Amino acid sequence: MSESALIGIDLGKHTFHLHGQDKSGREVFRRKCSRAQMMRLFGNVPSCVVVMEACAGSHFVARQLMAMGHTAKLVSPQFVRPFVKDNKNDFVDVKAICEADSRPSIRFVTPKTESQQTLSVLHRMRESLVRERTKTANQMHGFLLEFGISLPKGLAIMKRLASVLAEHELPVRLTVLLQRLHDHFV
Repeated sequence: MSESALIGIDLGKHTFHLHGQDKSGREVFRRKCSRAQMMRLFGNVPSCVVVMEACAGSHFVARQLMAMGHTAKLVSPQFVRPFVKDNKNDFVDVKAICEADSRPSIRFVTPKTESQQTLSVLHRMRESLVRERTKTANQMHGFLLEFGISLPKGLAIMKRLASVLAEHELPVRLTVLLQRLHDHFV
């Protein structure tokens, strides 16, 4: 294992598949291990290049490996797919990751810092909340339209739902349901 120049990792939630190869591309080892075992292994091997697919958790693992002195490289999954030669399994995938790394035309993903990942989470959460708000407003418009109440497009209904419900004679149950939907929105 000490002669490994490149180690590929197929990341999983609980188990990780490793493929080590020397400078000539010859397989030196392959192993399946837990996260703790993998980190112990990387703590005991000399600095080398570690390559993995860019996916959930890969940026965290890359930061940990770089802190240990290794060079971490992330390959976009679409660049790995063409190198899967046999029936798909984790060891074949990790070998394909190493093969993709050896190609000069492969573009790599830069590992994100914690602050970059946190900002990404913020943007995705905001996007999700905006989608949810739009969906809720559209539902309310649709439900009211089923009872003959046509309102202008937009989110204004959210601000004046109480007055809209008071202006029209609607079934009590419908009013309660719309109010519950509004409370979920707010």
